[in-house]
Amino acid sequence: MKVKIIALLVLAPVAWAAPATAGPKGWADASDIGRDLLVGAALGVPAVQGDWRGDLDAGASVLVAGGTTFALKELIHESRPDRSDDKSFPSGHTSVSFAAAASLEKRYGWEAGLPALLVASFVGVARVRADKHYVHDVLAGAVIGSASGFLLTSRHDDRVRLTPWAGSGGGGIDVAMRF
Repeated sequence: MKVKIIALLVLAPVAWAAPATAGPKGWADASDIGRDLLVGAALGVPAVQGDWRGDLDAGASVLVAGGTTFALKELIHESRPDRSDDKSFPSGHTSVSFAAAASLEKRYGWEAGLPALLVASFVGVARVRADKHYVHDVLAGAVIGSASGFLLTSRHDDRVRLTPWAGSGGGGIDVAMRF
């Protein structure tokens, strides 16, 4: 129940921010809020439950995603759509958001993961709408963050499991449930 309440608290401010997102500045602000709320939730949900292993996993996921993104930005100098600098690829906001969301999903299941993944997706869309990233920057950030979250987080409960997969012919998400 605590996880559901915290998930609703994460989603509500992002929904309230939507009317203020008419221009690039509003979208940038909304993406900042979404990213910060997801990282806060990924670290806060385990802390509230006294789940220190979950805190360590979430922290590691976010740090690895952020570090990987930073290294790639230093190696690949792609100009942003607004021409503000050459650090467009990959999207750091998106990678950190997806790391936090994937960590919540793997640790606590779809009840926490689905709302978090929706917020992370919103962050990615907002980065494109803010004219800070191209779609491929956001997709790369989502892959980096998701991989970090899923690979570095251990399960707290394995009743429902979402597993992303990809192949040469496409991709998807497998759902496994244990009764």
